[in-house]
Amino acid sequence: MSVQKNVSLVKNHYFLIAAIAFGIILNPLNTSMITVALPEIKNEFSLTSNDITWLIASYFIVCAMFLPLIGKLSDYYGRKKIFLFGLLLVSISSFAAPLSQNMPMLLGMRAIQAIGTSALYPAGMGIVRSYIEKNQNKVIGLLTVCATTSAAFGPTISGLLIQQGGWHVIFYINFPIIIISAVLAVFFIPQDKKGTTKTFKWDGIGIIIFSCLISLWIYFLQTLQSGLNVGALIGSLALTFLFYFFEKRKEEPFIDVVFLRKNPNISLVYIQYIFATIIFFAMLLSVPSYLQSELMLSPKLTGLIMLSLSVFSIISTPLTTHWIEKSGYKIPLFIGVIIGVVGVVLLMTINHSSPLYWIFIVLSIIGFSNGILNIGLQTLLYSFVSTAETGTASGLFLTSRFIGNILASSAFGIMFATGVNDTNLNWMTVILIVVSVILLSGILFITKRKVVKGTSEIEETANF
Repeated sequence: MSVQKNVSLVKNHYFLIAAIAFGIILNPLNTSMITVALPEIKNEFSLTSNDITWLIASYFIVCAMFLPLIGKLSDYYGRKKIFLFGLLLVSISSFAAPLSQNMPMLLGMRAIQAIGTSALYPAGMGIVRSYIEKNQNKVIGLLTVCATTSAAFGPTISGLLIQQGGWHVIFYINFPIIIISAVLAVFFIPQDKKGTTKTFKWDGIGIIIFSCLISLWIYFLQTLQSGLNVGALIGSLALTFLFYFFEKRKEEPFIDVVFLRKNPNISLVYIQYIFATIIFFAMLLSVPSYLQSELMLSPKLTGLIMLSLSVFSIISTPLTTHWIEKSGYKIPLFIGVIIGVVGVVLLMTINHSSPLYWIFIVLSIIGFSNGILNIGLQTLLYSFVSTAETGTASGLFLTSRFIGNILASSAFGIMFATGVNDTNLNWMTVILIVVSVILLSGILFITKRKVVKGTSEIEETANF
């Protein structure tokens, strides 16, 4: 079953777009809001930093598993149905998560929430592409900005809410968003129509292998603090090779490894995006815990300081878009990564006696760099991709972001396993400096590669 492609079925395009916008912000919002709540959750359930790592990483593992799967399900069963089902799952999890009496229950509710929010993006984008013809690229760009903005303001919103009612309140903020999205979706998204779309072949074994290898890699990274776990390392490598050889033989694989092998330029872009995501999300995880545990700041003040990281990322995005339109992606990417290296190095100057305005400035520099790299790498990606490959490339780009998030959460668990303090923050900074240098080297290398597509596609992407 699929959506009938008939623009005349839409009663009001603006309300349809609003329905999708409110839905897709739930994933990035819930991804970033919990970062400020981690110290309270850790204390209430008597958790270690490794336990907290699983609370974060499990969300991304579920998202990475279900995003491509639900995209196919929405094509087959109907995008409106899947969109509304996603909102229902988020509602259930948002109601039950604050009632959690232990860590396993909270993990379960977060997993349900991850499945629900994962349904909203692919289904919502499918609806837009089916019913919005005029200025479709601008609409997709607007939705992307909405998602980015919600992630950016998540820590600030969370800090303000936790100050008033504890960590439980961050789940209740979902309900006004869910209700608005659901009402608009029911009345303004056309009903799914039966179509002739072929039945997809579900790669269930590939999904299981992928989830197992990601989980085992996280376990291996977490145990590094107590020594090299040879068994976990061998198991992780074995599952990785098994996944590759299994997927390359699949007609409709969960992750198209053949596409990655045949397009090394694209694969390199994904790797750079993973590194850029590690830096940004490591900041989202580490700094709130540090500010509350070491500097003893309130959740409210912590959220306001974290606003620097997010707002400057938002500010740099449209500026970079205009810059890329004028001069291409090479110079903006190079400048962006240099700014990022400077920002990460300046993290070494932060300690328990640092003035808050200095922490604000350092985070602003890192946030500004992240905005440049985000739009720059997307532009670079589409310069290597043909129109027919856009869907596959976009899905893998999103998957690479989740891999970066998972690695950042693992690094957080390792570096702060013995407590949140100046020393461990410095060790985390050392890791991020290494990542920044690798990112700089990769950007210098990839921007010298020959572009397959013309500049028209670059300009089109930049206009998103």
